[in-house]
Amino acid sequence: MAMPFKMKIIIPINDSAYNQELAEVARSVAPPDLEIDVTNITQGNSSIESRWDRMVNAPYVVDLAIEAQQQGYHGVFVSDFDYCGVEEAREVISIPVIGGFRPSAFTAMSLAERFSIITVLTSVEDMQREHVRCFGIEPNFASIIPVNLPVHELSEKEKVIQRVYECSIKAIDEDGADAILLGCTGFMHIAAPVADKLAAKYQLSIPVIDPNMAAVSYLYMLMRTHQTQSRLTYQVPPNFKAQH
Repeated sequence: MAMPFKMKIIIPINDSAYNQELAEVARSVAPPDLEIDVTNITQGNSSIESRWDRMVNAPYVVDLAIEAQQQGYHGVFVSDFDYCGVEEAREVISIPVIGGFRPSAFTAMSLAERFSIITVLTSVEDMQREHVRCFGIEPNFASIIPVNLPVHELSEKEKVIQRVYECSIKAIDEDGADAILLGCTGFMHIAAPVADKLAAKYQLSIPVIDPNMAAVSYLYMLMRTHQTQSRLTYQVPPNFKAQH
């Protein structure tokens, strides 16, 4: 029997409150030969709602990514839409490392012409617009709309579903979005109910992308096909070799 693939999911905040729910979400889309373990950083800030939060927490994410490779994991998903520590970790480990934005955006673009991001707060809007510019996908980007709820209130599912639904209608009717991308990995168990409500309203199928599900599925594909980040893009820093 073939050995299973092992995926480490790192939650890049100093809070374990989301670990169990994220494990459930991730395992709901995992194939039988994929083992998933979820952990969180134990230092830094308890949410990522700004560039500063992302900067403060990134070193602890990189340390856990290095540890995951040493422990024999085949891939790392940093459960953060804004890929806290992902680019840095890619330089110093050889297994694939991904965040939430890229697989979600790629999924949306594979299913629709233009997507809108429904995110948490205005404080992350420009940071997430940077992702769109960085990857050159502005023609596929319709808008970004915050639900104006902090990450720690995303556990209030009914309120979140209603806010995301209302923002999605605005994105579709006013901004021309053909798909909705949830702009925070804290939006768990939200995508399917919103998609159902949109289907009932428009009598059409409109994709609503859960970033955790998209990332787990995408990373499994990379692991299964033995793909990882290019060393031409992500070169190992000379000082890192001296330290490790």
